[in-house]
This record gives sequence, structure tokens and C-alpha cells, in this order.
Amino acid sequence: MQHPNYTPPWGLKNGLAMTLYIALKASKIWERTISEPEPPYQSKTFIGGQSVPIFGLVAIPENAKGTIIGTYGITGDLDNQWFLRILGRKAYARGFAVILFDWRAHGKTAQLSPTLTSDGLYEGEDFVRIAASAKQMGCPAPFWFTGFSLGGQLAIWGVKTAQQIDEEKLTESDIAGGAVICPNLDSNRSLSYLVKDKWGRYIERTIARSLKELAWEINSYHPEALAPAAIERANSIKGFDRELVIERLGFDSVETYYQASSPLPIIPQLTKPTLIIYAADDPLFDPSIIPDLKKIAAKNEMIDLWLTKYGGHVGYISSSSCRRQHGDDDYWWAWNRILDWCDRFKQ
Repeated sequence: MQHPNYTPPWGLKNGLAMTLYIALKASKIWERTISEPEPPYQSKTFIGGQSVPIFGLVAIPENAKGTIIGTYGITGDLDNQWFLRILGRKAYARGFAVILFDWRAHGKTAQLSPTLTSDGLYEGEDFVRIAASAKQMGCPAPFWFTGFSLGGQLAIWGVKTAQQIDEEKLTESDIAGGAVICPNLDSNRSLSYLVKDKWGRYIERTIARSLKELAWEINSYHPEALAPAAIERANSIKGFDRELVIERLGFDSVETYYQASSPLPIIPQLTKPTLIIYAADDPLFDPSIIPDLKKIAAKNEMIDLWLTKYGGHVGYISSSSCRRQHGDDDYWWAWNRILDWCDRFKQ
């Protein structure tokens, strides 16, 4: 399949500019940019891997043609992750059942359990267990796993886990594959790259503050789960994982944890169709990852890599000419293309 063209507006042909526009402007006006209404979600608590309760929202249209299961990035919750809610609206309007969930240590899932993040090592199983429960609820196959940024990393682990987990409620063909936007692929390389300039350090500090707030929130729900002194010391992304995460998972360093959880090495092993939309000008990720990703994708026919010149980090605002070319009603190019891609596959 020829990859679809993407062009941003003239003023957003810069990865940092696109990323800041998404964070500072689009986040405030997104509801005015789309016509699809909010689906009639119902709350549901799923049981993920290790019997961890996972909070989600479920909406099933009449005669649903498949199910989209998705989550968001490194911080936030279902109430404020508007970019994921755009997917929910669009997928439901196209006839997909939709499941959006708060992943481990986030949102209402954090209220239900003090279990911390593992960056995919266990969240992959969460995706599969959610799909199994959803099937029992009436959500139809095929199931697609999706996410963006760190959520894209988790979804890739979900596709990998679906190939090996024994889940009696699912058949092998029920999990169709995955589709992700700007996934984190190599944490060691990208975190080192991120803090090399002032804008990267600003972004890293902003994320680190949100992670610290997340830890204090978990502490308020589960006072015995996290040591306050460790939370106080968690003043960076690596600090959060060093102080609160790696010991529980059995790692002796943040670097070995990142090496184990980064999905770039598992992409060659994927045997289900997986779309990766990745921007060459993403300011959060080390550009040295791109040649490795291209080589891996070229050797695995199940990987559909759409590497674009522009897009920033989870941006992909399209120009008016790009919208006309694809017949889009709005400028959310990446979600529109992901749903087009999923529509190509029939159960």
C-alpha cells in the first residue's frame, strides 16, 4: 500500500512548533474542530494482568464492525486526555466499539490499585485481558490496540503479548493488530537526547512534575504504598522510575529497565499487522532511532511504517490542501488515517 501523503500548515513545518501548538492551543479548541459527538460511554472496571483492576470507558454502537482499545501517554487521565477522546468520537462514528482506559497508576485506575507503571512489561497483558472481557460484553472482533507516545509503546507490547498469552475467551484471530502514533521506542536514547537543549529540558521537567503529582495522588489513595521520601526525590523522569518503579519490578538500574521495556527490539517479532506513524521531526525522540526503525520495518512485512517528514510529537495537524486530498472533514490526519487503515481489514 502506498503511504498517504501528509502536509502540515506552513507555520507548523517544525517539530517543536507543532508539538507546542498541540499542547498550548489545540488542547483548548479541539472540541470546535470536529463534528462527531461524544459516544454514550459506560464505566467499566476490567481486570488486567496480575489481577490489577483497570478503569475504562466502553461504547458499543449498533452492528459494530470491530473494537478499538486505546490509552494515552506518560501522564494524564481519561478526563483530560482530549487527544484520545478525539479517537473515541471518530471510531464510534465509523461503527467501531470503543474502549478507552486509564493505564496503571493513572486516573481512576490509580484509585483502584497502587500498582505502578511498567512501561509495557505488564500493560501489554492489560490490553489483552481488556479485549477478552470486552468480547464477553458484546464488543466484536477484530480488536485493534492503539495509543500515542508512551501509550503507543504500551499498545505495541499489547500486540506482542497477544501472540503468546493463553486467553481462553479469545481466539487467535480476535486480536487483529495495532496502530500507534509517535510511539516511544527507545527510552535510553530518547531521554538522553531530550535533555540536551533548553526546550527538551523544559519538556522533561514538565513531564517530571506531572509524574510527581501522579505519585502524590497515588499516595493519597493508598498511603502505605509509596514512601513520601522517595516521592520527594523523584524530580525527573528517570528519578521517578529509579525511586518508585524499578525495585518493584526487579531491575537494578533505570537503564536496564528501559532496555527491557523499550519496544524497538520486539518489533521484529510482531506477527500481527501493526501501523506505526512516526514523524522525523519529533522533538522528543532521538533521530538516531529512525534508521534502526526503517531497517526493522523493512524486514517485517507485518509492520506498516509511515515515516513522515513533519508531524512533531503527536501532532499531525493537516493543511487545508491535505484535508481536501484525503476528503477529511477536520485536520486530525493521524487518527483519520489510522481508522482508514483499520477499515481495510475484514474479520
